Amino acid sequence: MNDDNAKKIWLSIQNAGDKLVGKLPPSKSHPKGRNPYAHVAICVKNKFSQSYKDIPDECFHEVLDYIDYLVENPS
Repeated sequence: MNDDNAKKIWLSIQNAGDKLVGKLPPSKSHPKGRNPYAHVAICVKNKFSQSYKDIPDECFHEVLDYIDYLVENPS
């Protein structure tokens, strides 16, 4: 992904994390609470099988749509 798109994706991940603070369900693996920023980044990495920086530019809008989906469906 080019630098400009990667920066936009990172900003979207940060905004999504802001919106998910306190909304993720509890986890036994995270007794002090879950990190919503890490959650979004890991979900993107798992869905696209690579870091957001390595995803092709052609998938830019798909990544943004997926991040929006994560905000609407916290898990």
